[in-house]
Amino acid sequence: METNVWLIGAGPGDPELLTLRAVKALRRAEVVLMDDLVNPEVLEHCPQARVIRVGKRGGCRSTPQDFIQRLMLRYARQGRRVARLKGGDPCIFGRGGEEAEWLSRHGVACEVVSGITAGLAAATGSGIPLTLRGAARGVTLVTAHTEDGSEPAWEALARSGTTLVVYMGVARLEAVSAALLAGGLPGDTAVAMIERASLADQRECRSTLAAMAADARAFGLKSPAILVIGAVAACRMFGIAPQSVEASAPARKQA
Repeated sequence: METNVWLIGAGPGDPELLTLRAVKALRRAEVVLMDDLVNPEVLEHCPQARVIRVGKRGGCRSTPQDFIQRLMLRYARQGRRVARLKGGDPCIFGRGGEEAEWLSRHGVACEVVSGITAGLAAATGSGIPLTLRGAARGVTLVTAHTEDGSEPAWEALARSGTTLVVYMGVARLEAVSAALLAGGLPGDTAVAMIERASLADQRECRSTLAAMAADARAFGLKSPAILVIGAVAACRMFGIAPQSVEASAPARKQA
């Protein structure tokens, strides 16, 4: 089947972080279904397209998901080239997998165009390496907001030894902190709270797990924001790793 629907990741906000593949797809698009968090500047790559805003933002009135899917299907069946433009990466908390599966069931081929996810861009833009030898040999991406109200396995995450990158967590800072503390993560674990990742007005608040909710209130932290939790959240590339990181690195054997 010929591809006439693209699920495109627009990246975290900075239009310069859009991929070349995304630009090529946008230049071909005739209809663009655009999420709320996408920087409007990326529309410069598709001046020929009809743009339909289908905003989806936590805590706000959103376009129903089934309506968005029906729109994609309608235009695809009309033979139009459709770009579903999403913030970050389509398949990291972007419902790209759901949409691709739904389109496939209805006989419509689609292509997923990866984008830079907000968690990576937020950390890098604040000088934080999400993995670091001797400190974090892995990273876990998790959302604090679910439709059915279920909770991630915070106790298991507290014991994982990985850097935790929490999406959609601003409204649940106290609950996240309490759950991780109950799971055994020390209260002095470093935390970085990064608002509006990759944009010119990006802000960050450095804190600890025990103090992050209070510090966020004092800072006036607002969505969209990313939480980075773990030893690496004390880093500022390309400076010296934090003392706790150095202490955790294995000692070199003497010759």
